[in-house]
Amino acid sequence: MKKMINLRSVAAQTIEKVVEQGQSLSNVLPAAQKSLAEKDGALLQELCYGVLRTLPQLEWLISQLMERPLTGKQRAVHFLIMVGLYQLIFTRIPAHAALAETVEGAIALKRQQFKGVINGVLRQFLRQQEALMEAMNSEDRNHLHPKWLLTRLQQAWPERWRQIVDANNQRPPMWLRVNRQHHTRDTWLSLLQDTGNNAVPHPEHPDALRLEAPCGVSQLPGFAEGWVTVQDASAQGCVALLDPQDGESVLDLCAAPGGKTTHILEAAPQATVLAVDVDAQRLSRISENLQRLNLSAVVRVGDGRTPEEWCGKSQFDRILLDAPCSATGVIRRHPDIKWLRRDRDIAELVALQANILDAIWPHLKTGGTLLYATCSVLPEENHMQIAAFMTRHSDAGHIEIGGGALAGRQVFPDPTGGDGFYYAKLIKK
Repeated sequence: MKKMINLRSVAAQTIEKVVEQGQSLSNVLPAAQKSLAEKDGALLQELCYGVLRTLPQLEWLISQLMERPLTGKQRAVHFLIMVGLYQLIFTRIPAHAALAETVEGAIALKRQQFKGVINGVLRQFLRQQEALMEAMNSEDRNHLHPKWLLTRLQQAWPERWRQIVDANNQRPPMWLRVNRQHHTRDTWLSLLQDTGNNAVPHPEHPDALRLEAPCGVSQLPGFAEGWVTVQDASAQGCVALLDPQDGESVLDLCAAPGGKTTHILEAAPQATVLAVDVDAQRLSRISENLQRLNLSAVVRVGDGRTPEEWCGKSQFDRILLDAPCSATGVIRRHPDIKWLRRDRDIAELVALQANILDAIWPHLKTGGTLLYATCSVLPEENHMQIAAFMTRHSDAGHIEIGGGALAGRQVFPDPTGGDGFYYAKLIKK
């Protein structure tokens, strides 16, 4: 017989790799899901994302329920207790089932001696749940963000920071991009509705639809044939602003996993596109997306700071620079960002962005367009970065797209809208 896998123990180990070892959830979760059925993989994802989203609250609860935290080799048990608490508070899993499966997780972790501890802590929580939840909800820990990030958001956006934090703490909506080479958005929406699902068109981005209820891609009409792609609405905004044309040479820099590369080719199928990323492993995702959509681009490993190494003296009509950033605009999709990023990272990222901008600017043709984009909401990476760049480069012109006093356009995460994103559209004089 096939050995049963205890999902709670797998979740605890996955969370431990993120919090204790600094690994990205986007890397460790797919590996953990490989041996699971689709339904079990979805539950594992819910447990991991949920615990990382609510980490400060769960830590506080454990501090109230245990005299001292589990440390060292027992940290996996600490995270297993978190998984148990998360189920009891935030899921519809019956309490008896959540408790039993979590206790059994100790065996899977080869920590049988902690079964009694886990059982005792979770039962104590159930007995004291009302009082504990009332106390927990009266504290600032409900912001669910590290102090350094909360401080930056408060300083940058004093009138908006609460909305940003609240949006970050929500489950993200599922946005789709209809491939205009196959269907109009309305035509494909009709096909979707025939399956019993429904979606809402984005008011600004012409290919974007938001599913009213997220579903597996297997339920999306023509997904395997390339009719539709899962992509956030704000990310889709890049291609409309870049405005690629057939016959042009286009560089997509920092391109992995290829969502914007394929969108460029859907908008301008006769454009010549070079997709470059420094991460060789993630480049394979670009090739996979191109293959599913039956599109063609040159895919190359390269560091944005040294373009001569991968494109010589070539120049491009349009450049999309989706710059490496803090990802503070996509926390709802990647809650581990809150616990992996550090305050000191921001200055390093700002320096990296400036280096890439300066290095790639000579490779834009005169009259060409460079669209700078980040999935950040921090001014240092966005309008302040572009203002400094334009001070250094007298041949850089800025096209107004934001309608405000600041350079570029800042989009904030919204519960029914797109992720947090920034765009600046530059032309070479």
